[in-house]
Amino acid sequence: MNVLLVGNGGREHALAWKIKQSSHCSELFVAPGNAGTALVAKNVAIGVDEFEKLGTFCLENKIELVVVGPEVPLVKGIRDYFEQQPLLKNILMVGPGKAGAQLEGSKDFSKQFMIRNQVPTAKAKTFYTGQSAEAAAYLATCQPPLVLKADGLAAGKGVIITSDLTEAQATIREMLEERKFGDASSKVLVEEFLDGIELSVFVLTDGEDYVILPEAKDYKRIGDGDTGPNTGGMGSVSPVAFASPPFMQKVEERIIKPTIVGLKKENIPFKGFIFIGLMNVKGDPFVIEYNTRMGDPETQSVMARIQSDFLELLIAAAKGELKNKKIVVDPDFALTIVMAAGGYPDQYEKGKSIKGLKELTNQLVFHAGTKMQSEQVLTDGGRVLGVTGRGKTLSEARENAYDVVTKISWDNAYYRKDIGQDLR
Repeated sequence: MNVLLVGNGGREHALAWKIKQSSHCSELFVAPGNAGTALVAKNVAIGVDEFEKLGTFCLENKIELVVVGPEVPLVKGIRDYFEQQPLLKNILMVGPGKAGAQLEGSKDFSKQFMIRNQVPTAKAKTFYTGQSAEAAAYLATCQPPLVLKADGLAAGKGVIITSDLTEAQATIREMLEERKFGDASSKVLVEEFLDGIELSVFVLTDGEDYVILPEAKDYKRIGDGDTGPNTGGMGSVSPVAFASPPFMQKVEERIIKPTIVGLKKENIPFKGFIFIGLMNVKGDPFVIEYNTRMGDPETQSVMARIQSDFLELLIAAAKGELKNKKIVVDPDFALTIVMAAGGYPDQYEKGKSIKGLKELTNQLVFHAGTKMQSEQVLTDGGRVLGVTGRGKTLSEARENAYDVVTKISWDNAYYRKDIGQDLR
């Protein structure tokens, strides 16, 4: 089978690496890809939202399955585009249409969906452009810490948590009136703060049935000890000690099943991934957010643990044939450390020469923001590489990952030194 994977981040390199291992994979293409995906697939110079060009490429290269990595093409309607074209509509796709992608594309929509379908989540109130005075007054009645969420896509940076009322009131004004996150913050949710430990749970569904992939914990803040601003993610760990069988049973019964039933009840077809961002509050799971794709950098840790033919599962999901499908998972630990450009998530430089990659052989180094230029791998984004270590124990996986990190360098590289230290 010829497969096209859409995207160019660390998630896509990890997915490409796993898909390429399948006996079902004939040719694998990645659009647009990066220097890492070029090692396992053929990169195609087409943007993730250039639907017409992607469609033409699929026809010219006899693509039978399209796997959509990032959220932007999903929210913009890549599935809807393909389904409306007579020549493209029979190509299998992993990724929901616009209606399903609203679970990620609109925090307000997903919050109302959870309420309608009795999925446990934090209480929230939505404010619109022009309502910053009302929002500021409402914040004064809330118990800190105060959580502000931009309604739309903001590249993982649209959530602000602060205990300072004055800062929260100034920030919501910036979001609603000064368009801090552009259209994404034309609506802002003020949400109840949930005090607990975060967990990412991933489900692959065909809209009727599902398989639960390995869980992971990611590290959003830029600084050690979870300090500084939010990022797209600075590291991840799988498995997670507190995700015990009894806890995961609660997740399945209280969250996964009502979510799948809710999508069916509301006539929202869904063939793809549901990423459930959870908070474990004293042993009970609450949903912080839905995403409609795999997480980054959690995918890097998750793919390192999946022993099943992953492409086989993707094909089954796209065909609506997931019933009775099982997934085999390695019990060993995987830990991913993101190496970022200095200055990220604010201003950072690109085009730095990366040293040490050629000397690595069997180690898992997933490229995120990289490009090839004259046989040299250069930095090309804020998050540059994801180094994944594996081990029988968490400490062994951690040691293996950090050992590789010390062998890679470029000017002004940055990474957190404490990934996995909070888990025992």
